[in-house]
Amino acid sequence: MDIKKRLLENSKLVEDFLHSFFEGKQTKLYEAMQYSINCGGKRIRPFLVIEFCRMLGGDVKAALPYAAAIEMIHTFSLIHDDLPCMDNDDLRRGNPTNHKVYGEATALLAGDAMIFSAFECALSNKFASDANRLAAIKELALASGAKGMCEGQMLDIEGECKTLTFEELLSLHAHKTGALLKASARLGAIAAGASDDVINSAGIFGEKVGLAFQIIDDYLDRYGSTEELGKPCGSDAANEKTTFLSFMDAEKSLEYAKNVTLDACEAIGSFEKSDVLCELADYLLQRKN
Repeated sequence: MDIKKRLLENSKLVEDFLHSFFEGKQTKLYEAMQYSINCGGKRIRPFLVIEFCRMLGGDVKAALPYAAAIEMIHTFSLIHDDLPCMDNDDLRRGNPTNHKVYGEATALLAGDAMIFSAFECALSNKFASDANRLAAIKELALASGAKGMCEGQMLDIEGECKTLTFEELLSLHAHKTGALLKASARLGAIAAGASDDVINSAGIFGEKVGLAFQIIDDYLDRYGSTEELGKPCGSDAANEKTTFLSFMDAEKSLEYAKNVTLDACEAIGSFEKSDVLCELADYLLQRKN
């Protein structure tokens, strides 16, 4: 299995779907929205939706609206995260951030509008039942809002004013990064019509991959390069943020990420064809950006 090729194949599926969804929408607001959602990226969250659906015998057509929706939610978070009132970043994926191109007010509205477009997209799923769409909408809402990613962003802001304990750091990233990755895996299982037990196992995988992803993010912020990352390095140290490297050295942080990745794969080890998802988890562990 060539995981990079599979990532590209799934990215194209999602990007074609997104192109179709936004086709004909040409106002400045839509232009700003599409600027950010078309700026590339690994499309990990849509990948999880598609591959969990595939692994569980579902129809990829039923997964695509949910995959696109979770990517929209992720994109909204990036637009807002880059704003001057948040991280004040100039670059995202090697390109000027949304507010640098369109201004702060338009960027704020583009992020807001992306949230509602995500729910519109999920609700438009023609290959899912009403009950399935309702379950997906609930998943998106819980992962995105005050019980999920937005709470993680709040904890991150609060963490800039104090030194976090290790438990607080884990909670921060379970919300900020883990919530959407967990939801992505669960959405794939929902698209396949899986049982609650299977959906929960998918969620454990996503949650663990999210934790490993953040550990590697912290490592790359200190030891990576701006050229490879497509965004400035060293911002965590400059802002005196608590990271996993506040509690362990580089070697131990990588070992911790490896063990968490093994836990993720163990959660889905009983499923046939889980090799693609486990290869993804290993690929994310080895990433340089």
